[in-house]
Amino acid sequence: MARPASDISPRIVHAARARFLLEGVDGASLRQIANDAGTSIGMVYYYFKTKDDLFLAVVEEVYAAILVDVSAALRAELPPEARVHKLYERIAKMSELEFNVIRLIFREALVSSARLERLVARFQTGHIPLVVQMLADGIAQQRFRRDLHPLAILAATFTLGMIPQLLHRLVSASALPMASALPTRMDAADALCDVLLHGVAGPALRDKPKSRKR
Repeated sequence: MARPASDISPRIVHAARARFLLEGVDGASLRQIANDAGTSIGMVYYYFKTKDDLFLAVVEEVYAAILVDVSAALRAELPPEARVHKLYERIAKMSELEFNVIRLIFREALVSSARLERLVARFQTGHIPLVVQMLADGIAQQRFRRDLHPLAILAATFTLGMIPQLLHRLVSASALPMASALPTRMDAADALCDVLLHGVAGPALRDKPKSRKR
């Protein structure tokens, strides 16, 4: 029985995702993607004018679902620190599919400035303004430090929330000796949230006057 025409686009997206993860966007063949999807190269171009359009469709399928959860985690009625915690918990709970697509995003953003620009444009209408609003609320309510530049707080929030969890996934799936010593992803999320909100300095450093090395 012939498949309905309406399922061609998702079949192409799923085939492209598999090829992009394996071979990279530049290395993947659109003709092979069409074969994998059980359709023609003409249908690929009908739905996606360029390979980068297809890459963005692969990202969007996963990102749209993540954004729903992130929007719920960062809702404005929650205190800013509670929003940070819920955001970090959601990152810790990412599925294997989400993890693989996030890895693909990082890889392609590094190799293609055009893809990076399109990703940033999409994220600027997605999770970025939600996180910026959370940080603005935290600074306004004096729950976050006012003496730090907001961009430094933003960078710390993204870096602590995402990078360690990606490394956790990679190490825990490896045969490295340290894999067995890792905390659970949820425990890591709690610890990383604590580091963001309270830092790592002990009393010996906290009680010293601040100084800047020249």
